[in-house]
Amino acid sequence: MTSTHDASIQARLPGRCNMPGFAVVDSASKLIGDFFEWFGNLGIFFWRVLRAAVTPPYEWRELIRQFDEVGSKSFPLVALAGAAIGVVVSLEARYTLSRFGAKSLFPSSLVYSVVEVMGPIITGLVVSGRVGAGIGAELASMKVTEQIDALEASAINPYRLLAATRILACIVMLPLLTITADMCALLTGWFAQALVEPLSFHQFIARGFNGATFNAFVPPTFKTAVYGLIIGLIACFQGMRTTGGAEGVGRAATNSVVLGSLFLILADVVLVKFILVVFP
Repeated sequence: MTSTHDASIQARLPGRCNMPGFAVVDSASKLIGDFFEWFGNLGIFFWRVLRAAVTPPYEWRELIRQFDEVGSKSFPLVALAGAAIGVVVSLEARYTLSRFGAKSLFPSSLVYSVVEVMGPIITGLVVSGRVGAGIGAELASMKVTEQIDALEASAINPYRLLAATRILACIVMLPLLTITADMCALLTGWFAQALVEPLSFHQFIARGFNGATFNAFVPPTFKTAVYGLIIGLIACFQGMRTTGGAEGVGRAATNSVVLGSLFLILADVVLVKFILVVFP
């Protein structure tokens, strides 16, 4: 009887853990702990993939297949996105330069805007949406159906076969897809301008690249290899640690796109500063 009475009194009195302030602190500490745990697991995963990638035997057949999956099948979408960006930038640049009486600077402004800024980031985001979601969902499905466990039981390293090949394909193909997007953007940008004012493509290219140097165009293009590393690494990591059946597969695909795009944008901020310092 006494124990029942004490239990009823404790239930009516707010305990230390039930106070709102302590609940907020516990939630914040758990969030911070999960944050650092996620980064720690990502670092361990990256080290395992790197060690597997440099250790023979190499999965050349799977690597070539991933080149096709990441590069060839992303080509139409990247080209279409680049073409749309070219038209938009052309219309905006022409309107802005006309207000300040600087229409002669249109070719160079379009070229620099596309090649240095818009082309790389748009290509990265498009590939993150398509390839990141595909890799995340594919590997998550293999994880929940125990196909990855079957590979390990067959003495096949899943980090070499599944992760390393996809990450390397993203690293190699992102710069090539960026060049494709830049070319389509410049072509449609010139076409949009030529519809308003006659301007030959030769004149457009000559004016646009007048005074251009190696440092102006090559580093922004090849920084997308870092984007490829981020997209492939996060998508493979999210896919190969999936739990929870079909719901986990959907969650892995979503997280692959969201986190990949977020870290891609953050990496772009760092890389822009790095390029300005190293290639002034």
